Amino acid sequence: MKESMPVTDITVIDLTIARAGPTAVRQLADWGANVVRIDAPSEGFEADGGMSPDYLNLHRNKRSIVIDLKNPEGQTTFHRLVESADVVVENMRSPVKYKLGFDFETLSSVNPQIILGSISGFGQDGPYGERGGVDQIAQGMGGLLSITVDTNHGPVRAGVAISDITAGLQLAIGILTALHERERTGKGRWVHTSLLESMIGMLDFQAARWTIAGDNPPQAGYDHPTLGPLGMYKTADGFVNIAASGGRLWEAFCRELGVPQWLEDPRFATSSARRDNKKELNRLIEQELFKDTGNNWVHRLNGVGVPCGPVNTVAETFSDPQVQHLAMATPVTHRSAGDIDVVRNATNIEGVSSEIRMPSPIKGQHSKEVLIEFGFSEDEIADLTKSKAVEFNPE
Repeated sequence: MKESMPVTDITVIDLTIARAGPTAVRQLADWGANVVRIDAPSEGFEADGGMSPDYLNLHRNKRSIVIDLKNPEGQTTFHRLVESADVVVENMRSPVKYKLGFDFETLSSVNPQIILGSISGFGQDGPYGERGGVDQIAQGMGGLLSITVDTNHGPVRAGVAISDITAGLQLAIGILTALHERERTGKGRWVHTSLLESMIGMLDFQAARWTIAGDNPPQAGYDHPTLGPLGMYKTADGFVNIAASGGRLWEAFCRELGVPQWLEDPRFATSSARRDNKKELNRLIEQELFKDTGNNWVHRLNGVGVPCGPVNTVAETFSDPQVQHLAMATPVTHRSAGDIDVVRNATNIEGVSSEIRMPSPIKGQHSKEVLIEFGFSEDEIADLTKSKAVEFNPE
């Protein structure tokens, strides 16, 4: 018997581009939503709609139809899909939705129960409302770059598109909340966030230091900004992360390092003293850590209950036995890419499979199938093809 997925009753029209919007849609697709991705027409079909690792990982569990939203017949076709849909998701510049007919007022006139999910760069209105936004701009404007690494290096971007990913996750939460509310009210909602809002939200306690205490956080290097020892340290053969910031952890850490005298040292005896003398404490810690390898310290410290872990490359991460146990790399077969592994959804719902149900689509692969599913006749499909409102991927 085929396993039921949690949101198979939800139909999503996907107008997203780049990363933030597709990240939101991927959450819905992974848990069973019927996702129809609307791709824009082009001079010719790219090789299988996108063959990069990024595309193959980002757009799984959805189908693709090509509709020209600049064509009046294309807009009419899109609105017919909306009539039967639950959610529309987009992440284009704010004015674009009004120009192409997928603003909330227009969509709700077509389907009063529709939920529109939107991501912008900086908000739907305000001084920067019409600007386009990308992740690195949001990292800078949102304050993240100013607190990353240390003053010897200047601002440093995060190694992933963190505001894109966060905005996508925030929007997915908002969409699911609106769907839950709709069960009670029968009405749709416009749910929106932005890269900037999501980036500031991600600052969390660092932002609260400013809003509540007026403390403007500086760069903290590889240490926790307020606690210690909690950071990255050199060993005989590399780096490890250690969290031994207080109480029993601090005591166990000192004893395993063979320096129980630190427990009575007035420079380190309290959390505030360790914070005030962080530079000297870190120097002394690394003197001790240089006496053994990173792998040995990971085992030794975890053995006495002190959290400690390696600093892995991406390749080392996927070779780690715990990661392999978690099966984060999940196999799927793509028509052209063949057998590949994508990164599964990081959430586990007991009793629900996290297997990939279908690979990322080839652009326009499902155009006819989708139109038939949404009630278009063969004659209507022929007319849409003739007018170039809809395109099909040649087999």
